[in-house]
Amino acid sequence: MRILVLGSTGYLGAHVAERLRALPGAQVLVGGRSPAADVDADLAHVRPEQLAKAFASAAPDTVVNCAGATGGDAVTLAEVNARGPAVLCAALREAAPAARLVHLGSAAEYGPGTPDTPVTESAATHPVGPYGATKLAGTVAVTSSGLDAVVLRVGNPVGPGAPPTGLPGRIAALLREAGRDPEAVLRLGDLSAHRDFVDVRDVARAVVLAATAPGPLPPVLNLGGGRAVPVRDLVRNLAGLAGFRGRIEEGAASPAGSARSAQVSWQCSDISAAEEALGWRPAHSLDDALAALWEGGRTP
Repeated sequence: MRILVLGSTGYLGAHVAERLRALPGAQVLVGGRSPAADVDADLAHVRPEQLAKAFASAAPDTVVNCAGATGGDAVTLAEVNARGPAVLCAALREAAPAARLVHLGSAAEYGPGTPDTPVTESAATHPVGPYGATKLAGTVAVTSSGLDAVVLRVGNPVGPGAPPTGLPGRIAALLREAGRDPEAVLRLGDLSAHRDFVDVRDVARAVVLAATAPGPLPPVLNLGGGRAVPVRDLVRNLAGLAGFRGRIEEGAASPAGSARSAQVSWQCSDISAAEEALGWRPAHSLDDALAALWEGGRTP
């Protein structure tokens, strides 16, 4: 089985590629802009016909698209998150129409949730900013492509290797900088929001299941931890793992808080469809994920 992974250098993509390489009988190809890539695939700028030629040579049985932008201006987000999947689907229709496409979407596509009501895949989508809107545009491109495709809408990923571009990684970086200084003060933004956190290793396992499942899959499947966790609890748990002895001040203007908290105060995904279609449920608790995040960044 030839599996082409796009975006394998990113946080989710690296875990996905590692998990796929452990799959018996799988030949994993890497697509991207790096000279070391097996397939030259810059989804933000490549023309569909050029990408189709690359796909024809690679002849993948499955394509996993982990490429995406979480930050940057609206133009960058649109190029990567919206144009990228559209070009990808056009190229696959021409060069590898029988290949399965597994595309990573985002729970941000749903927008604000209703407290105590996990959102299902059939819920209306009301993204509140360019990130969620461009991810939704990518999802629409995939689900309307006519391909054998599934979008995995991922909640808030956390776990080993979490980058500082996301909240858990930022908090961990601040705690490492503060150390055990009892005079240290962590000035954070609004931590009142509730988020659905999912271990990145569980996301990677779900991708493998989706890539290898026989027969067609539902067009969209939610991946999450299945419960809404106060962001404040995540910060306190990480502080405990770090042995932080200082003070946490919440509410200050800070990039370490959740910029979406005021607009999306509650988010939780119903993950029952993924269990039915893939036999998937999270294997790692949030405590597991935070411990792996903290231990993974410690200096030997």
